Amino acid sequence: MSPMTWEQFRELPPAPPGERVAWGGDTASFGELRRPSGPGPHPVAVVIHGGCWRTTADLSYMRHVAGALPELGLATWSIEFRRVDQEGAAWPAIFRDVGRAVDHLRKLADVRSLDLERVVTVGHSSGGHLALWTAARTGLPSTGEAGGIRGDSPLRISGVVGLAPITGLEDFHGRPDRSCPETAVPDLLGGGPDLPSERLDIADPARLVPLGVPQLLVTGALDDTVPPAHVRAFAELASAAGDRVTHVEVERAGHFEVVAPWTDVWSADVAPAIRRFIGGPGP
Repeated sequence: MSPMTWEQFRELPPAPPGERVAWGGDTASFGELRRPSGPGPHPVAVVIHGGCWRTTADLSYMRHVAGALPELGLATWSIEFRRVDQEGAAWPAIFRDVGRAVDHLRKLADVRSLDLERVVTVGHSSGGHLALWTAARTGLPSTGEAGGIRGDSPLRISGVVGLAPITGLEDFHGRPDRSCPETAVPDLLGGGPDLPSERLDIADPARLVPLGVPQLLVTGALDDTVPPAHVRAFAELASAAGDRVTHVEVERAGHFEVVAPWTDVWSADVAPAIRRFIGGPGP
């Protein structure tokens, strides 16, 4: 059976939105909050959507995942942010936006009963890159260009779940079998056709290992958007650097099955892997 396509994924009925909360003043500066039943405080999954860092996609397609994770005991904070093809969103706007959106959890924690000692990032595709980068953000230098995207007091992340994640910018850009546009990574880094090494040093998770947090990387063996070999190479690199990395490769899955909670892939492979990773409730 062929893997699910983006068009097939988008044909399905949309999932309902969560509680919309602004984290800034721009039209893309908001998130959607969902909480599991019970009084809390609840651990939190910051859900980060993909789309090659462009307006190809927004957080709406990740509402299925954001709505399913509370069943595993996690509150979800699904974030929106400016993409690189929007006006005023050149380097390093996307990184600053994601950092500010994550740090906004401090303003939500008490009134929404959130446990900020247990915050994981959950990212799909290019959102997987941002999920890994967010975990590495606390280790960036506090001065210079790195300090500008790090922020003054970045919230510490306790783990990363990458779903079909882009894990390394330089490696992904160099692979002929990836499906993001040729200019996707150069546009992200704002460096023209070349990849500025000094920006890779602060934006590429492969250059930032060890990240210092556990990582669960789930990819489909049939993924023709983010090559499984790309994720495999990062898992080996991060493990060799001292990180605790669990890599799950699902034989019958492509790029979108891993974020489709109505599929057997989610119920049999993805959800159990996340449940084991976070130590959440389960059968």
